[in-house]
Amino acid sequence: MSIEQQTVRRAGMPLLGDPFPEMKVDTTHGPINLPGDMKGSWFVLFSHPGDFTPVCTTEFHAFAKRAAEFDELGVKLIGHSIDQVQSHIKWVEWINDNLNVKVPFPVIADSMGGVAIRLGAVHPGKGSNTVRSVYIIDPEGILRLMLYYPQEVGRSVDEILRAVKALQVSDKNKVAMPEGWPKNELFGDDVILPPPSDETVAMERKKKLGDGCLDWWFCHKKL
Repeated sequence: MSIEQQTVRRAGMPLLGDPFPEMKVDTTHGPINLPGDMKGSWFVLFSHPGDFTPVCTTEFHAFAKRAAEFDELGVKLIGHSIDQVQSHIKWVEWINDNLNVKVPFPVIADSMGGVAIRLGAVHPGKGSNTVRSVYIIDPEGILRLMLYYPQEVGRSVDEILRAVKALQVSDKNKVAMPEGWPKNELFGDDVILPPPSDETVAMERKKKLGDGCLDWWFCHKKL
């Protein structure tokens, strides 16, 4: 059965809020057990269509340049594609030597496509190449965010970094994050308060209109 046929028939693709599927993967840094070896740490797994391709190379360059910023947030990076480990090693070597950056994170070698199929990262209409998918997993191994880009459009690594920061701030403070946070056009770096839990809280918020509340259901504040 081809990768495309297996993809069409796949079942159990993880959804937001699900535990990340357990799997043992081979990488450029040796075997890794996911999510077990990452327990206690956030991690971002990102798939790319193929090694030695121009758009993917620009993405790896961006991830490598921002690796220290992810590290400061306690986030580990893991690349992935349906390529052999020797191809990954040679491609990473080329990036290191020619683009003036060091790729510090492991890259999963998935030549049989098993990881891609389990994560829904192969589109049957696009052959066996993985799409540009991103999975953000929290320290408990829970899938918190997924992004999918077509092969023709490169990702914004800054947006992925922003999304991780937003998730961490949201978890820590039990708040929601507005569009574009921390540079929202309405509220800047303010956060959004959760909806009121009952009528009493709603009426209390109505008394604060103009002081952080546009209405009882729409309130923001500084952290």
